[in-house]
Amino acid sequence: MLPMSVPLNDYIALSSVIFFIGVTGVLVRRNPLIVLMSIELMFNAANLLFMAFARAWGNNAGHIFAFLVITVAAAEAAIGLAIVVTVFRTARHVDVDDVALMKG
Repeated sequence: MLPMSVPLNDYIALSSVIFFIGVTGVLVRRNPLIVLMSIELMFNAANLLFMAFARAWGNNAGHIFAFLVITVAAAEAAIGLAIVVTVFRTARHVDVDDVALMKG
């Protein structure tokens, strides 16, 4: 096992900053594309931690979980973008709050 050149605490700090930027983007922004990108930031923060802990503990399970998260993120992006395009066809203004009003 190779020693880590960057301390694990730095990875945890960076991942938490990225994750909370994503949370802020989901809670504050109303544009669905920005919300989707913020969710991707949260997924990437989790992936960073999976990789850092896998490297620190010398276990490959973190890499497997990161690949699973990447797969889920790709599916989420494709489905989310399809929903945004479908909503944009019916209404020229796409807002996260207004999508709930379009039930029918």
